[in-house]
Amino acid sequence: MIIDDPEGATPLDPDDMEGLKHPHVTTREQLNELEQSNILAGQQWVTGISDLTLDSIFSAEFVLALHKNLFGDVWTWAGTIRNKELSIGCDPFQIRPKLHNFLEDAKCWVEFNHFSSLELSARIQHKLVEIHPFPNGNGRHSRMFTDVVRIVLLNEPPLNWAEGNLEKVSEERKAYVSCLKEADKGDFSSFVKYLEKLGN
Repeated sequence: MIIDDPEGATPLDPDDMEGLKHPHVTTREQLNELEQSNILAGQQWVTGISDLTLDSIFSAEFVLALHKNLFGDVWTWAGTIRNKELSIGCDPFQIRPKLHNFLEDAKCWVEFNHFSSLELSARIQHKLVEIHPFPNGNGRHSRMFTDVVRIVLLNEPPLNWAEGNLEKVSEERKAYVSCLKEADKGDFSSFVKYLEKLGN
């Protein structure tokens, strides 16, 4: 069992752990290192796609493929919708319809410039975390997805999400999680200020 979960992290239960492809891993730190290596490979996968468009990015297929390529070397269930309830996220049977609605909304947000690029980024990242489509890795997946939107569709640089490592327990992680909780109530001002403070 993986121990020392940071605040706001989805705990890994025994069912999740059965999908771990590396049984020697026993701590969150070891797991994060392994996942970080996989994430770098996932980034290369994204940069190798030459024909990304508004419609292809905001599709369930891309959302799932991105998660699979970010975490598929570590977890057998990478890229598959979760089938159990968690302390965060919607009920499993609501994931696909909520994801579909979010992706359609987000297309409009981008197409019609509904929000500043920072608020748009905050809203996209928050909504994916709120839905929580996967058993784990939702935060990192949603930040990467948001950066793909920024780079490909907004011609903006990827965001600096933190000065340190958001996967570790820290004051910065607490501030980030606090912004997500404010966004749960519909207030994105704290999240935007948090991103601005990081030089975005």
